[in-house]
Amino acid sequence: MKIVTFYLLDQHVIKHGLITMERLACNLAILHWRAGKRVLIACENNEQARKLDNALWTQTTAAFIPHNLVGEGPQDGAPIEISWPHRRCNVPRDLIISLIPTCTDFAFSCHEVIDFVPNEEYLKQLARKRYKAYRSVGFQLITAQPPP
Repeated sequence: MKIVTFYLLDQHVIKHGLITMERLACNLAILHWRAGKRVLIACENNEQARKLDNALWTQTTAAFIPHNLVGEGPQDGAPIEISWPHRRCNVPRDLIISLIPTCTDFAFSCHEVIDFVPNEEYLKQLARKRYKAYRSVGFQLITAQPPP
């Protein structure tokens, strides 16, 4: 069964140049990569993609996090790839972490999606629309609090 997990965010904090949702996306990508999944982080635009790319390079000094922007790196892509609407990934992924505020068709091709519900009212409304879109195509819907 296809699953989408919506993480409920209660704050919008900028830390190390990343907002809460972006930091969580990086942390979840690493967590799922370590569990053996191939991950795509779908960003809103090129600027956000490059910001997350830089954040993953500096994430930890204890281990290398194999990632790249879509189109760079190996032909089959790195275990974690970062895309944006004008640079899409064509390699199948186990998990898509979506930072895009509107529903995108490529998310429906994956079996597992992570999405976010920010605390700003306008962004909550957009998240509700994405929730309904996923439900309409048969995804199992889960809401969760971010891990500590």
